[in-house]
Amino acid sequence: MIRDLAFPNSAHVRAPEWLVLSHGDRRMLDIPVRYGVFRHATAGRCLIDTGYNARVTGGRRSLALRLYNALLRPRLTDAVLPAACPDASTIILTHLHADHVAALRDYPDARILADMSALEHYLSVGPGRLRHGVFAELLPADVLDRVTDLHACPAIEAPLDLGQGRDVFGDGSVITVPLPGHMRGHVGVCFAQFDPPLLYAADAQWLHRAVMEDRQPGAPAAWVFDDPAAARASAHRIRAFVDHGGEVIYCHDPDVTAHWRQGDR
Repeated sequence: MIRDLAFPNSAHVRAPEWLVLSHGDRRMLDIPVRYGVFRHATAGRCLIDTGYNARVTGGRRSLALRLYNALLRPRLTDAVLPAACPDASTIILTHLHADHVAALRDYPDARILADMSALEHYLSVGPGRLRHGVFAELLPADVLDRVTDLHACPAIEAPLDLGQGRDVFGDGSVITVPLPGHMRGHVGVCFAQFDPPLLYAADAQWLHRAVMEDRQPGAPAAWVFDDPAAARASAHRIRAFVDHGGEVIYCHDPDVTAHWRQGDR
């Protein structure tokens, strides 16, 4: 059902290890900003999020977005969207932060799947959404009309005790799983029919070591979490998934094997 799955990197953000790992050292990390891409038997080419692109780093932008870019200073790669994947028919959003939706306007005909309640919440709070890293200018003007609510997809049990999720295509191949804590409406994407099952945990944590060694970062990195207690609970579920034999990839962990970057699986 799923072919050519890969997690290309749209940009790097440079930061010290201690910022994203409790008791980490001072060495600088090139933190990737990934998105997922795969081909489904009936849905065609699909994306998971859209990473960064020039809508964040250049051109006409609001003052808030210019400040955001100046703070993080992402360096775009040659895998930036939409050039790296111009023909996506479906986009699954794990959450609404700028580094996950920057290229969304470049796919005016794509079906978008997201947590509708989270989308409606952030669109309703006005300028207050900025402190949550949500920029309305990055969202399509008709986003509310185009989004299919993930909660409208059939409920299904995800593998290896991940809990109940949503069957995106109705065939059990792609299951979104709530991973609360990082942001309202945050989900992971599980490829349940892989051997072993694969979970794209998005921003549940920045580094896999933080999950497996129970080293979730403190302030100031933890300040961006919507619910730190829920984030810890999500990390424990991910660790249990791994302990049962599952494989996990994160958006920002530099340590991802080459076959996932290049789509060799």
